[in-house]
Amino acid sequence: MDWVTITALDFERCYRAVSTRDSRFDGQFFTAVRTTGIYCRPSCPAITPKRTNVTFLPTAAAAQHAGYRACRRCLPDAAPGSPLWNTRADLAARAMRLIGDGVIERGGVPALAATLGYSQRQLTRVLTTELGAGPLALARAHRAHTARLLIQTTSMPMSDIAFAAGFASIRQFNDTVREVFAVSPTTMRTEAQRARKDPHGVPATNGSLTLRLPYREPLDRAWLEWFLAAHVAPGMELWEDHAYTRNLRTPHGHATTRLSFQRDHVRAELALHDMRDLAPTVARLRHLLDLDADPVGIDEILGVLPGRTEPGSLDSAQLPDAGAAPATDTRTQPGGAQRPLFTPGIRVPGCLDGPELLLRTMIGQQISVSAAATHTARLVEALGESVDGPVARLFPTPAVIAERGAEVLTGPARRIRSIIGAATALACGDLQLHQGRTAADLRRDLLALDGVGPWTADYVTMRLLADPDILLDTDLVVRQGATALGVDLADTGRWAPWRSYLSMHLWKAALAGRAAGSRKNGNGRAGTA
Repeated sequence: MDWVTITALDFERCYRAVSTRDSRFDGQFFTAVRTTGIYCRPSCPAITPKRTNVTFLPTAAAAQHAGYRACRRCLPDAAPGSPLWNTRADLAARAMRLIGDGVIERGGVPALAATLGYSQRQLTRVLTTELGAGPLALARAHRAHTARLLIQTTSMPMSDIAFAAGFASIRQFNDTVREVFAVSPTTMRTEAQRARKDPHGVPATNGSLTLRLPYREPLDRAWLEWFLAAHVAPGMELWEDHAYTRNLRTPHGHATTRLSFQRDHVRAELALHDMRDLAPTVARLRHLLDLDADPVGIDEILGVLPGRTEPGSLDSAQLPDAGAAPATDTRTQPGGAQRPLFTPGIRVPGCLDGPELLLRTMIGQQISVSAAATHTARLVEALGESVDGPVARLFPTPAVIAERGAEVLTGPARRIRSIIGAATALACGDLQLHQGRTAADLRRDLLALDGVGPWTADYVTMRLLADPDILLDTDLVVRQGATALGVDLADTGRWAPWRSYLSMHLWKAALAGRAAGSRKNGNGRAGTA
């Protein structure tokens, strides 16, 4: 099933996915069963409904809007998010990304429409046509999902949950939970407590909770672990015991999160200053780890990367876990051998905060990853806001960096001026960095900044928007990986629309080659990227 047929919800192909209980399509569409009034994810273990009784809908909100309630067996609202919101760049996809970040809860439909640059009427018409529900219904489904998380994983009073999830009243909260899940909030909590097997699932305090973040398999866990560990800036981030801990700014304050990779999910331990920030925090964590990607579909399009030389592999000092088994080049090699070339399930790391991403990228221009982390840590120590927790500070705001960054930043004078200039543009609102922007507009605005070239603009656009089709062909390490694997970077059309993922494969291959070279030289160190 390809992206076009998923978008059009081709009945035969959707029904085939449901018949085979293919979990790869969970979150990409939903099955509404007219005889039961229930909607499910494609992989629901229940008996496959008859063709005449099913309708396929693009969003959970569309199913709820049509009067269906969520299946209590497969929990369709807990499925990984649709990859379409990243692969598509149209108005509907950009709106969905902003709704996930809680824009409607904070400012209503007018704020969403203004951010996207459309009228409320036009926005509602497009979303209803494309997604089967308007912005309010989409936000309602999002609130219902947040409410379920809080009901099942915390001991918070129901009144607190109602407002934390974004509902305007207790009555609205109760009515929505009953309509969507066919049980009262109290019954939902009782059932969750009875079924829970993890004794650590219920937090000790109302400001903390532990969540399971699902993803589509396979997942190249080793790549994400290396990326997170290599870019840690001490003071605001920590890599310890195969877990990534950091502070992040949220719409109503700040949060601390600890992420660790489990067999079939990511465990996220959250400490929130304000529980209203749960939904946007979870959305940002999923974005950081690219958990909504469709790795099988991506790997099928990329195929097996051709190569003439062994890229080598990173050892446990660089990639803490070997992750999934490597793919093989199925073409016959001399002697009939097949050689591992790349690991399936690679992800393109996103970000938790757009301004932070840009400023940290500019700090790291033309220096190694470790040197960039050192410079960032110095900035955080001097200007970052202090918070309680395992890591002590937040990344400084653009306004603070614009005012005092010159006192702390070191390096070439032009680079310092460029960073201060970018921080000033962010602080005064001349530069907007959010997921509702188009890639073309964002790249144009980034290139207009002094000191921002094509590589920085492409890198920030790729990570901020989760754009799947940006080839970092000017990156030295990517070029080294291409040489190692024999990939012709001039043949860019061959890899569309997944060139961002190709960039990560090449980046990893170059690191693996450096690690292999380091072992041969006996110094035990791999290079940086």
